[in-house]
Amino acid sequence: MKKVLIVETNSNKYAGTNEATGLWLGESAEFVDELYKNNVEVDFVSPLGGFVPLDPRSMKYIDKDIMNIYSEEKFVQEGLINTKKPKDIDPNNYHAIYYTGGHGVMWDFPDNKEIQEIARIIYENNGYILSVCHGVAGLFNIKDSEGNFLISGKRITGFTKAEEILAGKAKVVPFFNQKVAEERNALFQKKRFYKEFALKDGRIITGQNPFSVRAVAKLYLEERKTCKQF
Repeated sequence: MKKVLIVETNSNKYAGTNEATGLWLGESAEFVDELYKNNVEVDFVSPLGGFVPLDPRSMKYIDKDIMNIYSEEKFVQEGLINTKKPKDIDPNNYHAIYYTGGHGVMWDFPDNKEIQEIARIIYENNGYILSVCHGVAGLFNIKDSEGNFLISGKRITGFTKAEEILAGKAKVVPFFNQKVAEERNALFQKKRFYKEFALKDGRIITGQNPFSVRAVAKLYLEERKTCKQF
C-alpha cells in the first residue's frame, strides 16, 4: 500500500524578527493519529531535511491524542529530528502529499521547486494533494505538466486574513493566503474564524485552520477507501 508524504517547515522564526515560529505540532500529530488509526504509513519531508522547529504557541494546544503521538519515538525521530530531504523522495511511493502549517511554512514552502515537483508527480499519478491552515502556501506555485497553476479553478481554503488579525500576525506575514490563491484563479472558500472547515475539489483537499486537521484527514481516508489500488 502506498504511503502518505507529510511536508513540514524548517523555518524557525518570522523573517526580520526574533520571534519563534515553526511547525504547528497538532497539524502534523493529529493528521498522523488519524492515518495510524487506519493503518496508513507516512514519511516526513522538509525543504532542507533534518530538524523541524515547533511553533511554541502550538504547545498550548496539546490534548491527549496529540501527546500520544508526540510521545512516540518514531514520530519524534522521523517527523521532527530526521525528516527526509526532497532528493531522497520517490514520488511513486506515495498516494498523497500533505502540507502541514505553522507560520514558518510561509517562507520555505511557496518557492521550493523540489517539493512542488514531488507533488505534481503524485497528483498526476492519480494521487491527492492535501493541506491545512498555512500549509496551503505549498500549493500556490505547483504547476501541472502544461505549466498551469494546479489550484486554478479549484475550491480551496486556508488560514484567513481575519484569523491572522486575531492571531496578531497580520503585520509580520509576507502575504495573505486568500489574496495569493485568487491571483492564481483559485476559488478561495472560508467559514467563521477558528472553526473546523475542510473541503475537497477533485483530488485536492484543504482545511482552513488548526481545528480542521482531522476533517482533512477523514476526507482523504474516505477517498482512499474507494481507490482500486488499495
